[in-house]
Amino acid sequence: MPKYMPVLGTLGYVLSKDGQKVLMIHRNKNLDDDHIGKYNGLGGKVDRNEDIASSMAREIKEEAGILPTKMRLKGTINWTGFGKNGEDWLGFIFLIEEYSGTPLDTCPEGDLEWIDIDKIYDLPLWEGDKHFLPKVFDKKSEPFHIFMPYKGEKMLSYSTYKGIP
Repeated sequence: MPKYMPVLGTLGYVLSKDGQKVLMIHRNKNLDDDHIGKYNGLGGKVDRNEDIASSMAREIKEEAGILPTKMRLKGTINWTGFGKNGEDWLGFIFLIEEYSGTPLDTCPEGDLEWIDIDKIYDLPLWEGDKHFLPKVFDKKSEPFHIFMPYKGEKMLSYSTYKGIP
């Protein structure tokens, strides 16, 4: 059996100052983008010799022009067989509760939009996002780990680690 050697990535959800909206990127700029047409949080690949939290802060700065001042790791997700190239990803999911600066309106990947948290699920998202996003925005949720295999754009299953009884 081949070893699991995932791409490490970060995915962050920036809350508005009043906590009612989240900054989403509408991936509408690059036709070769695996995410074209979808809405997503901000993030990307972790650079070599970079820790996870620094990677998240760098990605938020690059994509939105703001600097996280309070962020919380909400959980991790294994996405295997994800996207056009069927890559394996291990994602670290953050909630950015405070930031400094003024968010940009656009970046090279797409337009940035403030979306009411309860309206996110009406957007074109990856199928699996609707399963984990409630955990991201739930103030009482425990840290989660999810296994979410994909085949291309189709989520095959969803399982959450429940801990040791």
